[in-house]
Amino acid sequence: MQQLVSQLPSRHRLLILLVSVLLAILLLMPSEHASASRNTERPADEIATGLDLAAIDNLVSDELRDAVAAELSNTATDSDLTNTTADMPEPTSQQPGAEPGLNWVTVSVQSGDILSGLFRKAGVSQQTMQQILDLGRPTRTLTRLFPGEQIEFGLDQQGELQQLRYAINRLETLEVSRQSDGGFSAATSKKTVELQQQFAAGEIRSSFWHAGLAAGLTESQIMQLAGVFGWDIDFALDLRAGDSFAVLFNAEYLEGEPLGNGTILAAEFTNQGEVYQAILHSDGNYYKPNGQSMRQAFLRAPVSFQYVSSNFNPRRLHPVLGTVRAHNGTDYVAPVGTPIMAAGDGRVTHSAFNNLNGHYVFIQHANNVTTKYLHLSRRDVKVGQRVKQGQTIGRLGATGRVTGAHLHYEFIVAGVHRNPRTVKLPQATPLTGQQKQQFSVTASTLLRELQQQQQQYLAARQNPTDSEQAAP
Repeated sequence: MQQLVSQLPSRHRLLILLVSVLLAILLLMPSEHASASRNTERPADEIATGLDLAAIDNLVSDELRDAVAAELSNTATDSDLTNTTADMPEPTSQQPGAEPGLNWVTVSVQSGDILSGLFRKAGVSQQTMQQILDLGRPTRTLTRLFPGEQIEFGLDQQGELQQLRYAINRLETLEVSRQSDGGFSAATSKKTVELQQQFAAGEIRSSFWHAGLAAGLTESQIMQLAGVFGWDIDFALDLRAGDSFAVLFNAEYLEGEPLGNGTILAAEFTNQGEVYQAILHSDGNYYKPNGQSMRQAFLRAPVSFQYVSSNFNPRRLHPVLGTVRAHNGTDYVAPVGTPIMAAGDGRVTHSAFNNLNGHYVFIQHANNVTTKYLHLSRRDVKVGQRVKQGQTIGRLGATGRVTGAHLHYEFIVAGVHRNPRTVKLPQATPLTGQQKQQFSVTASTLLRELQQQQQQYLAARQNPTDSEQAAP
């Protein structure tokens, strides 16, 4: 029997013990009639003492009593731990590289939280928070927090803040430390990014976008490549099946994980048989092998468009008036609200509205060049404002005398309208002197590497079986 009881779960044994004790008390307690027949009253403690405890003890084995006592002890301990944990704001732990002896409290930003509330959750005073904010620009980022982000508070044994950490992004972390005079200092640490030179190439069959993705380029790199050659190639109208590209770029890795971006070092694009090459210089701009800038003084198209609905045509039949009138610009169709960019550096001479042009902007550029942007849904610049090439000056719309949403764009040289898609655009300033010499050395090295990678790529395409056998 004793062996059978010992195999039961501890909670069951506890229940058996309680029931056994209750039965023993009932058996040994004198009946109500017997108690009433006695003339003397006995105090309650004497009655309890008079119980045959030895008899009760015999009903329960020593092993059962020990098991129940252990169960009661464990239950009490678990309850205490649960209550203690519930009162804590966040689990604390020692952070790697942190000052020893600090307790770290991590507070997550929730929607609707304010900075003072986050400090309060960590048990840090508002006065300490203000001291940190008074450090100025380094800690200003703490006022622009987003849900899901976290702040780490390093507290000493007295609960005073000694260190604070906030991951600004994957690369940068704000670190605040208490100084010996009681004040704070702030610094931003940056993780080291590992660069790996890589190569990608592809041939356009259906679209440049799909060809770029198939070659292993990221969406950002595809847009970057289009931007590099966008002054020479119209990526909406000039591309043909069979066009090809090759790219040498630096892939970025952080702690072994790719960051998703990679700066293009050198690239080659073949469009309708014509070869274009671009090399990155130390100034952050791209140049042709001879030092001429890839960037021209004007964008070929000031908007990312879906298609051209009406080209430059001196004898076009007007779609609204039904008469032959010169169409002195190019109409680019895109969704309403698409950003319109300044084609080049210049000064805004007109920013207004009328029933014919709708919202419109005129910009005066160097070399007696004027560009006009018509039928905008919104204007973002004012008369007299200086603008840079690529700066947003408004949004595409359907205002004025139009049949649909589009941008009407005009390019005027010395008062004469020119076709913006075919006019010879002036180049940006080329490299000269020592800058050109340094660039030539870099360009030769990168182009040589690009050509070698291209040869291997083409050889692998021509002999796919040999390439597969050679692969590990």
